Amino acid sequence: MRRNFGRVLLFAALLFTGVIAAVAQQAQSPLRLSLRDAIDRGLRANLGVLLSRADMLDADGERIRSRAALLPKVDGGISPAVQSRNLHSFGLSFPGVPEVVGPYSTYDFRTYFSQPVINIESYRKWKSSEKREQAARLDYQDVRDSVVRQVAAIYLNAEAAAAQTKAAESRVRTAQALYDLAQKQHDAGVATGVDVLRARVTLANEEQVLLEDRNAARQALLSLARSIGLDPSTQIELSEVLSYRPLAPPAIGPAVSGALLARADYLALAKQRQALVDEQQANRARYLPSLSIDGDYGGIGRTLGQVRQTMLVAGTLHITLFNQDREGEREQVDSRIDSIDARIADLRRGIEEQIRSALLNLETAAETVDVARQGEDLAQRELKLARDRFRSGVTDNIEVITAQDALARAQENYISALTQHEDAKISLARALGGTEKTYERYLGIP
Repeated sequence: MRRNFGRVLLFAALLFTGVIAAVAQQAQSPLRLSLRDAIDRGLRANLGVLLSRADMLDADGERIRSRAALLPKVDGGISPAVQSRNLHSFGLSFPGVPEVVGPYSTYDFRTYFSQPVINIESYRKWKSSEKREQAARLDYQDVRDSVVRQVAAIYLNAEAAAAQTKAAESRVRTAQALYDLAQKQHDAGVATGVDVLRARVTLANEEQVLLEDRNAARQALLSLARSIGLDPSTQIELSEVLSYRPLAPPAIGPAVSGALLARADYLALAKQRQALVDEQQANRARYLPSLSIDGDYGGIGRTLGQVRQTMLVAGTLHITLFNQDREGEREQVDSRIDSIDARIADLRRGIEEQIRSALLNLETAAETVDVARQGEDLAQRELKLARDRFRSGVTDNIEVITAQDALARAQENYISALTQHEDAKISLARALGGTEKTYERYLGIP
């Protein structure tokens, strides 16, 4: 029995230790992050998105309050009171009636109601608040589209840094192999000590570049973690690598027309202008008559047993005869409409400029990728030929060092071209509008 119990305890301890080790290993494993995951996290954690959502809810609250001015209001109350009155203070004096009457009690149970019947000013203010709430929703979407653009650019920068590091690692391995070859050729009496020294200097330079690229890659991951709300200590591993995915550019005419219907910032300005027009109409309605019905219903009596039902219904017609404030408000609203008209016209021109610029960058970047790819292939062939010539003892390793430098520049050019091409696609998606819904299609994400 004791032996079996000891085995059970040992098994439980081993199982507990294994679970703890598995949890620790899972906690230490890097977070594998795709672009889609990064954007989703950024949209949940970005401060601009959170603040814009608060502004949207605030505008919705204003809309509800403006509508309340057109809806009935109902209040109720109970007013028990004990009082005495000085009749002489009201100019009342009767023979045999004391100067002060009371104290006496009253009990009043009452419900009060009020219903606007005609109030054009309040109606227009409510319609204006609806437009402002719609504009706030569009502003919120515009902020989300901007965050998609920002996070995608930061992720792309991390991809480019990772590609630079990978290329640097490959060059270090090549430089190490060429250094070993130079040492071997020197030992065989084919190469000189200068050849070995040149190869060693090149290896040291490539190792230094690798250290700098690794640091840049880590810095890029830190920036990515900050932009999507992750703890800076989180280890991130990118699940996507920088690659070329061609995109057929849209025609400029339909692209601009579609952008004016899809850009949330442009639509938000249009809604803000509509809200100001409603405010303008509300200002004109301040001199129009308004009609409301007010009343109360309840019971009143000296004692609870004497409470009797009473009611009051009254209609009120209100007409503004003179109010200088209306003229000042009219000037303010008119100036705001002029201001927003200028902003709309400027943004319309800006949208077309952004689209044209993104299309030019996309076209140039695609051509640059082809040229850079050919340059990298040629540099690889040049290095291979130079290494073969050095191995055969035909020449020294100056040709090899020159070819290594050319390959480094070619790899950097190719990575830069890929980065510019991807960034141009992101910029085009942002310029066309609806970025949150369309970025996957423009970036070729399945």
